Amino acid sequence: MYPFSCHVPYPVQFRNIKKSLIQSVKAALLLGVGILGHFLFSSCSAPSNVERAIDEQILHFGLGAEPQYLDPHLATSVAAHNILSALLEGLVSEDPKTLKPLPGVAESWVISEDKKTYIFQIRKEARWHNGDPVTANDFIYSYKRILNPNLGAQYASMLYVLKNAKIYHEGKKTWDEANVGVKALNTHSLQLTLENQTPYFLELLNHYSWFPVHQPTLEKFDAFARIGTKWTKPQNFIGNGPFQLSDHKINSVIEVKASKEYWDANRTKLSAIRFYPIETADTEERGFRTGFLHVTQTVSSDRIDFLKKKHPEWIHFEPYLGTYYYRFNLKAPPFDDLRVRKALSLSVNRKLLVEKVLKGGQLPAYCFTPPDTGGFTAKKGYGYDPEQAKVLLDSYLKEKGLQTLPPFELSYNTSEGHKKVAEALQAMWKKSLGVDIQLTNMEWKVFLSSITKGDYALARAGWIGDYVDANTFLHLWRTGEGNNLTGWSNQEYDRALNLAEQSLNPAERFIHFQNCEDLLAEEIPILPLYFYVQVSLRHPSVQGWYPTLLDHHPYKYVYLDNGVK
Repeated sequence: MYPFSCHVPYPVQFRNIKKSLIQSVKAALLLGVGILGHFLFSSCSAPSNVERAIDEQILHFGLGAEPQYLDPHLATSVAAHNILSALLEGLVSEDPKTLKPLPGVAESWVISEDKKTYIFQIRKEARWHNGDPVTANDFIYSYKRILNPNLGAQYASMLYVLKNAKIYHEGKKTWDEANVGVKALNTHSLQLTLENQTPYFLELLNHYSWFPVHQPTLEKFDAFARIGTKWTKPQNFIGNGPFQLSDHKINSVIEVKASKEYWDANRTKLSAIRFYPIETADTEERGFRTGFLHVTQTVSSDRIDFLKKKHPEWIHFEPYLGTYYYRFNLKAPPFDDLRVRKALSLSVNRKLLVEKVLKGGQLPAYCFTPPDTGGFTAKKGYGYDPEQAKVLLDSYLKEKGLQTLPPFELSYNTSEGHKKVAEALQAMWKKSLGVDIQLTNMEWKVFLSSITKGDYALARAGWIGDYVDANTFLHLWRTGEGNNLTGWSNQEYDRALNLAEQSLNPAERFIHFQNCEDLLAEEIPILPLYFYVQVSLRHPSVQGWYPTLLDHHPYKYVYLDNGVK
């Protein structure tokens, strides 16, 4: 990353810029080239974003990839969460340090003795950004929408904890016929009834799939069961969170401004947040060094040692509940054969990957669930044995009458980090098995579309926990789960997961979770590689931002000042 002093209000995109830098002190400097385009910052005497930010109270946030949707019932990414948590608020909110559930739209709640019924009292001062009151029926409408089978929401299963929600979502009965466990006792009292006792239920409510949407707006744009409507445009979006959507330039900037209608507006210190979709770590660091960004999403592994030595006040290594893995398409040869999947898995030296390629303190993943997730630590299921890998692949090749495995494609969304991991595995598989693979990078939205349609052979993936419980990881591989997308189905796995969800005894739950992990390691529909550490750059002026396992930072507690507190 290279420092330069300049500022323009937004990054400017160019379609065909040559890879050159203008050699002049006052000339423009190319910030970086990525799939999103080229970002150019003009050299000038005006103060940078960060220099002006303390007076303006505008947080400049490196977002990563442009979110596919700003619809809470269709979104599937961390980038979407980072924006939606500013625009919308659910029944509960989060403590900025511990993420413990705090009152949100609901000012209080009562839990029944059997812990299956929750009654939430919605605060009467809660308002949508247009001034409409937030009511119990807003939540009923929202839950009915995400569970509507015609919408095709990948996160609909997040609401399966509600009584009969799955029956409705599977299209077996109408909402009323299914008697889904959602009921308005009055305008400001909402009763939710669960299938089973769910220890993490309140934490679950902080996921954007549970956020309310403004019914009149969705009805205006006929968006109840349709995707791609214009209700999420800045001029149309009506939320109920601490900020409201004010600008959205695709692949350039998404701006939110503090809402005066928010019930806790007096606590909010930031006047605005500008999210910049920047997919490359190098580009983010350049933006950070110029004072264009306060926060980056990531740091290039090539720069970690330098930054630790020269700028320890910038770089942060924080716990992050997530797993980086590859997803096999079990419907496509050669990955419909377990021997091939297992051979590739056994040829991956995960320890070498994290120590020599990533360098950020990540842990090698020999299971899928990160260690000590809600008290559960899985046993090692995946291993490293290149000799056994070769035996397995030779067996497959002999049966198929092949000399070598035909080249296959490994897909990943555009990112220097993803590319480095892919190249490392490409080299490992070539060395151990003589296998050639083609690396294909895609823009984020194209990548998501390809994975969803099953148009891939092997693809990178990552999963960040939505709450601190092993279920948030292991439910992914249930038959029919919207985020499964591997073609894998195992009834024994489904039974074990159901038993874990129904049990209140931690020891019993952990046994069932371990059975799930054992089946994943046995059939290998996925290839866990490492457990995340959140490595980012953050300016010292950013206050009220604390390390949390889910990397959530409730914005109404964040503010900017001249640094050390």
